Amino acid sequence: MTTRKQVFSAKVSALLLGVFLVNCTPTGSISPGSLPGPEAVGDASPYTGVEFPMPRVEEPRIPALTVSLADFGAVSGGQFLNSDAFAAAIEAVTSRGGGKVIIPPGIWLTGPIRLKSNLELHAQEGALILFSTDKELYPLVETSFEGLNTWRCISPLYGKELENVALTGKGVWDGSGDAWRFVKKSKLTDSQWKKLVASGGVLNDKKNEWYPSEQFRKAAQEADMNVPAHLTTREEFEAIRDFLRPVMVSIISSKRVLLDGPTFQNSPAWCIHPLMVEDLTVRNITVRNPWYSQNGDGIDIESCKNVVLTSSSFDVGDDAICIKSGKDRDGRERGIPCENIVIRDCVVYHGHGGVTVGSEMSGGVRNMHVSNCTFIGTDVGLRFKSNRGRGGVVENIHISHIRMTDIPTQAISFDLYYGGKSVAEMLEGEGQQVTAEIMPVTEETPRFKDIFIREVTCKGALQAIFLQGLPEMNLENIVLEQILMEADKGLTCTDARGVHLRGVTLITREQPAAEFFNSSGVTTEEISFPGAPQAYITISGPRTRNIHLKAWNADYKVNIGGDADARQVNVAR
Repeated sequence: MTTRKQVFSAKVSALLLGVFLVNCTPTGSISPGSLPGPEAVGDASPYTGVEFPMPRVEEPRIPALTVSLADFGAVSGGQFLNSDAFAAAIEAVTSRGGGKVIIPPGIWLTGPIRLKSNLELHAQEGALILFSTDKELYPLVETSFEGLNTWRCISPLYGKELENVALTGKGVWDGSGDAWRFVKKSKLTDSQWKKLVASGGVLNDKKNEWYPSEQFRKAAQEADMNVPAHLTTREEFEAIRDFLRPVMVSIISSKRVLLDGPTFQNSPAWCIHPLMVEDLTVRNITVRNPWYSQNGDGIDIESCKNVVLTSSSFDVGDDAICIKSGKDRDGRERGIPCENIVIRDCVVYHGHGGVTVGSEMSGGVRNMHVSNCTFIGTDVGLRFKSNRGRGGVVENIHISHIRMTDIPTQAISFDLYYGGKSVAEMLEGEGQQVTAEIMPVTEETPRFKDIFIREVTCKGALQAIFLQGLPEMNLENIVLEQILMEADKGLTCTDARGVHLRGVTLITREQPAAEFFNSSGVTTEEISFPGAPQAYITISGPRTRNIHLKAWNADYKVNIGGDADARQVNVAR
């Protein structure tokens, strides 16, 4: 009988053979097709192997009544505004208890669509729903964005306090996001930038950012990230309407929501934002945003309960699959965690993070299972981020069978000093801004604990693993098992407690292969650095305690810094 350890060892040998055959090839150019992955588990039920009691997610119950959009005066072609036709078709079924509105093939221009309970919008293959660029059609509504209570323009697809809502079919929903977003020059080619500037809008003083209007530019200078915290009344927000770009799909405080089949693309801000939804099913969707799209997230699942996301693909401008629960005081006062989440069988191409938790996690995140996902060229693979001021607890997270290739920055990243930039932007700037001072622990202190990551393979990254906690609240009980990664840099572990590394293989170009600073309760077992005969690790920091290196290869050196107590390091050959 073949053991799990033997299977993993075979994978290590296969990857090492590939490394030696292409050892003159830059790390970032290895073909995705050469990546050996873990055993396929994609045919399993979404609930198979979940490590916590996961309730069965209820799907919408939609009555059989069916109508066609074309029967309500809709005109295809993209020249005629079909807002009234959509509203009439929706009213025709929901006024009779609910049903399905079929959107046939064609280009259907429309303003925002208000969803209702007991409604299915079925976009047939060949249907393109194109949302108007006329911003006067999008009135302000009270909502939440980036975890804060605020006002924004109404979303192109909007629903609140609903039950039984479904968006199905193989059609395409397009948010016309280019009319809403600002653009950084660094993210375009010279010809694209010249074309954009010639189209109108305004530039900042440095001539490296384009804005749709002067109103947008001024508001952006005064906002905290994308939320103007200094404004309180609707009238004040009306004065900067052009800046208040909406998420594309906003479903709030609702039950039994299904997204199955469509493509969602070109959103003004985030693409899909289920907020405080119970029983959310997402499967077989495609989410596309230009890589230059600011805040062009894929799906942001916020303060939701009982979620299954499967068999979907993402190619976006910001984080792809995001788990959130509110930001700072607004998030803590809401007090609704994101919990009972299953994510399986998804593919992420471009994006700031493949699967991301945070940084808006002030209400907490718990009970999350992620498995059998592939990240190709994603800035960061698995991304956990927060900072002082957030509060909240992230716990009981289980991740397994993840494949990554050509990751520009960190394959696995925990960053509790997140400052609003992508990892790539942070590395290009002044680097990580870390404050070593131990601050008081309060309700504003974020906590990440009990996170289990197993069976992860990465073929090419800048860094394999980055663990950065806070000195006053270390990362706690982080388990990494059966990890195989090829990267320029290996592992960095700072301000973490109870880190367990078992069966971790790091193929690195630089030394040290691993660094531990001010960490405690660290255990390594069967950790290896093949292809590096001079491999060594460093252990430093005055708060370093209880480091146990089990089954340690005598060829690997252990350098203990002068500020660390060597008696706290135990090496067992």
